[in-house]
Amino acid sequence: MLFREIVGHQDIKERLIQGVKDKRISHAQLFLGPEGSGKLALAIAYAQYISCTNQQEHDSCGECPSCKKFVKLIHPDLHFVYPVVASTKFPKPVSDNYLNEWRDYILSSNYHKYEHWQQTISSDNKQAGIFVHESPAILRKLNLKTYEAEYKTMIIWFPEKMNEMCANKLLKLLEEPPEKTLFLLVTENSQEIIRTILSRTQLLKIPKIDNESLKKGLAEKHHLPANELEYIVRVANGNFVKAEEMISENEDNTLYFTMFTSLMRNCYAYNVLEIQKWVDSIASWGREKQKFFLVYALKMIRENIVLNQVPTEKQQLNYLSEKELDFSSKFSAFITLNNVQMIADEFDKACFHIERNVFSKLVLLDLALKLMPMLRRFQ
Repeated sequence: MLFREIVGHQDIKERLIQGVKDKRISHAQLFLGPEGSGKLALAIAYAQYISCTNQQEHDSCGECPSCKKFVKLIHPDLHFVYPVVASTKFPKPVSDNYLNEWRDYILSSNYHKYEHWQQTISSDNKQAGIFVHESPAILRKLNLKTYEAEYKTMIIWFPEKMNEMCANKLLKLLEEPPEKTLFLLVTENSQEIIRTILSRTQLLKIPKIDNESLKKGLAEKHHLPANELEYIVRVANGNFVKAEEMISENEDNTLYFTMFTSLMRNCYAYNVLEIQKWVDSIASWGREKQKFFLVYALKMIRENIVLNQVPTEKQQLNYLSEKELDFSSKFSAFITLNNVQMIADEFDKACFHIERNVFSKLVLLDLALKLMPMLRRFQ
């Protein structure tokens, strides 16, 4: 992965490169950034630059044996840890069980989304995690001597998904790291990582991609009319994954929108029979997919309260697709300061309970029944 292949973040790239030149490489770094910002790609490009045997002024050479192995993610001193799922084939899964799928997924794009990876490795949307079985594999890899590079690099994607026992063992490694070992933790939510790990990492905040860089990156990859490109850039709001999804009309987003509008309409109409059908439909999904839908619904509630309160500023403050905006132009009247907090709290609680394996039909029906009177409290 080369720095020049990653859209935007020129200041971050220069900071990372300068740190290598000055020989200021912290043994544990936390790449914190929103979805679609390219933070994982930046971590890989940084590791490649450190290992490159012919470092250029602003990037890796891309031609030395080390770079060629990094391009295929097969360098012997590059290791990954990432969420995986248990299966009949892998009842005690570790990252290496899914290494081929991981390489294919990462090499398919420079921009990644947890939901996409979870769907890649689990057809029934099982909840993924970094389990305690990962600990011996981490210890084994990091206690080996380096094969070719000066540093062994371990990139941990979504450390917030790490089992507590595994996290505690990682903490011991961060406190007393093996010689010439580099930990790069890549996360979207540092608040879910245990504080003792956070305190031992150097934080690198990666912002969303600026609109100009995003526009340029999309224009180089896709041939779009100028007005359509402008619209996608504004709605994506610095998220390259979301921009790509808008271009490809992601099926799950379309499904989430359909189910959200169905829920809102039937709750407002007190149509219990249709609500029961809705509950049965969503209950047939895997728990991860149910959670993603609830997060999507929370986003829609947020966008609708903004649209309700400042309709004249919708072009600047709203991040809705055309079909979402078409629905919300009328629906936003029912999301007001009188009910928005109650509605958001119910979606939040439902997500919490789904994550903790509460019976999904019960959770979803309870959510729908509570929304019914709330949607009438808009005045």
